[in-house]
Amino acid sequence: MTDLLYWLQGPVPETEPPTAEMPPWGETKVVGKPVPRVDAYERVSGSAVYPLDFALPDMLHAAILRSPHAHARVKAIDTSAAEKMPGVRAILTAFSPGADVPWYRSRGRFYSKLFDERVRHEGDEVAAVAAETRAQAFDALKAIRVEYEEFAFVLDPRESLAPDAPLVHDGGNRYGEPARYERGDLAAGFAAADAVVEATYSTACEIHAPMEVHGSVAKWDGNRLTIWDSTQGVFVVQQMVAGALKLPLANVRVIGHYMGGGFGSKLEAGKYTVIAALLAKTTARPVKLFLTREEVFLNAGNRPANTMKVKIGAKKDGALTAIEFSSIGSGGAYPNGADTSFLATDLYTCPNVAAVDENVAINAGRARAMRAPGFPQGAWALEQAMDELALKLGMDPVALRLANVPKVSQRRGNLPYTSTGLAECLRDGAKAFGWETTRAAKKDDGPIRKGYGVAAGMWGYGGGPPARVVVKLFADGSVNVNAGAADIGTGTKTVMAQTVAEELGVPLEKIQIEHADTGTTQYSGPSGGSKTVPSDMPAARAAAVEVRTKLLAGAAEELKVPAAELKLEGADVVSTKDPAKKLAVTEVPALQRNQVIVGVGTRGPNVEGKVISMFAAHFAEVEVNVRTGEVSVTKLVAAQDSARVMNRLTFECQVQGGLVMGLGLGRTEERVLDRQTGKMVNANWHDYKIPTALDVPVAQEVLSAELVDTECNTAGAKGVGEPATIPTAAAIANAVRDAVGLRVHDSPITPPKLAALLAAAGKKG
Repeated sequence: MTDLLYWLQGPVPETEPPTAEMPPWGETKVVGKPVPRVDAYERVSGSAVYPLDFALPDMLHAAILRSPHAHARVKAIDTSAAEKMPGVRAILTAFSPGADVPWYRSRGRFYSKLFDERVRHEGDEVAAVAAETRAQAFDALKAIRVEYEEFAFVLDPRESLAPDAPLVHDGGNRYGEPARYERGDLAAGFAAADAVVEATYSTACEIHAPMEVHGSVAKWDGNRLTIWDSTQGVFVVQQMVAGALKLPLANVRVIGHYMGGGFGSKLEAGKYTVIAALLAKTTARPVKLFLTREEVFLNAGNRPANTMKVKIGAKKDGALTAIEFSSIGSGGAYPNGADTSFLATDLYTCPNVAAVDENVAINAGRARAMRAPGFPQGAWALEQAMDELALKLGMDPVALRLANVPKVSQRRGNLPYTSTGLAECLRDGAKAFGWETTRAAKKDDGPIRKGYGVAAGMWGYGGGPPARVVVKLFADGSVNVNAGAADIGTGTKTVMAQTVAEELGVPLEKIQIEHADTGTTQYSGPSGGSKTVPSDMPAARAAAVEVRTKLLAGAAEELKVPAAELKLEGADVVSTKDPAKKLAVTEVPALQRNQVIVGVGTRGPNVEGKVISMFAAHFAEVEVNVRTGEVSVTKLVAAQDSARVMNRLTFECQVQGGLVMGLGLGRTEERVLDRQTGKMVNANWHDYKIPTALDVPVAQEVLSAELVDTECNTAGAKGVGEPATIPTAAAIANAVRDAVGLRVHDSPITPPKLAALLAAAGKKG
């Protein structure tokens, strides 16, 4: 989590305040409306050029040779046969000049190189080839002869800590000491409880599986490098590549106008990016390197598996007295986050809490941030335990959660939230779902059993500086918006255009967005962590307000009235006191003289002494076939507290996408590793079961608490991408428990798993 937040917000500097004073919006004309994407035609027509589509004249194609072993040492590599094959122009290995590039580091510890002589999981990079065609590159890989010395491997994080476990890295398998958090007196809290529940839960490892695979195109012009990358953040890729190749930042340009899905796995540069750059340097030609689908499953990231033990105590009225939470997970063969305790320590009001997170190495692909990293796993455990506690207390699960709605962030120094809508999400969601009436209905005792579940969640990152946007109003009344934020399919460009249109009254079709290019656009952090709207829209609003202020000042000169008396009304500047006094925007002399009015907006600092968080409550209806163990999710309701909804259409799309990903965690998705070989046995879309349209319930409803948070930022908006998926799987698990009276502790809830539990309990119809 720590590394993720660093890349999301960077080292937060002392930033300048927003450009102009901006009172909260009242009733809006453009913001909040269900506006279609401003680039919808390009996306659906095929005219949008994604990095995977991108081609340059004289371009070579590259491919990577990967380890077939879970753990081994590369003793020797013979590339002589491959070098003579048709079309081959360059080969890189650990022994090639210039390829000795350090790669994975964490907390001052070095873990690996770009091509390491020791490979630590199936798919680790061993060599790369650039050739005239992609087929020639892959043919050449087959001709490379590698001699390996195989080592013992470990695949289970719990087994990784055993004294006799194989060492993934010299110096031990722990990625640092366990992270610990405590408040209050845990023993006293449990002693004061009238009811205590305790259980162990686990979540399977999930793969991101974006539609567009990971990859880059690299081209050198002298000592300047340009990269076209499928990325969530062009400036992060620029920083990482420049650091790896020891180049000035000014000499590395990264362009990422479109990308076909990332979910967190594209928040950083990949080895493939640097390999493409090195091959391009060696051959003096552009090089395109995109992973195969199997490589994405093995190498491009995952949501790590976690095993979590939860113990909760409460009074008869439902007031929580103590929570104890421990988790063990793995960042994989190389370091990344695996913590899951945040919800346990901050979602509910509880005076006595203790949590431990352990992150260990295993011989499997490295984790990367995946849509609310750590939070869906934590919700899977905490929210199922909360339902068990409700049963033990004889309370309604919604009532139990309402009894413990937080007023402050206890984890972060008892600081108050700028706003919290968890109670509204629970109440509004329950009403829309028909919670009381459906649960009160008589349960069917036939082979198909209905069940109803609820789960809550929160996301603890509210955006912040740095972010900068430049808005230009041209003499003909059209507008250019220049911003570095990537639009990862969530509608960032559309919401930014709406923000500017709200302030300037310019039709959306006259606003052009220039974005995601380190060579031409303003700095912004990567689009991830639900930070893009709360970080970049205030900067866009500030830039538009500055343009409007300058425009009104210029019109005031011409109309001979104070600027404070003027307003924009459509394409005109109009006096609020004398409507007869007006001037077309395009006729303002200052605009015509200069041909452009420029506004620069920056994201000001977050409010001091308060915490920005987003909340959610999800409700699920399921049908369980007790003869086969099959689960059908027939209804989902998602109630979200994301403050102001900037675009109703994209908001609902985001939430619906989050629900689908939650379905995957709860019902279908699981990386399967062969314990005999260490290989992933389902590294393809046929065997790795992501939800399809047939798995998604027709009955879906998305609600917004719409509690505009005027303290969080000048747009009054918070993010929705992460909280939209956090509680879904837990709500489904609770609905299954309600349907059949059995708790499935381990995700995903597959028919064989549930059928075995039903048979063991004698409940199979």
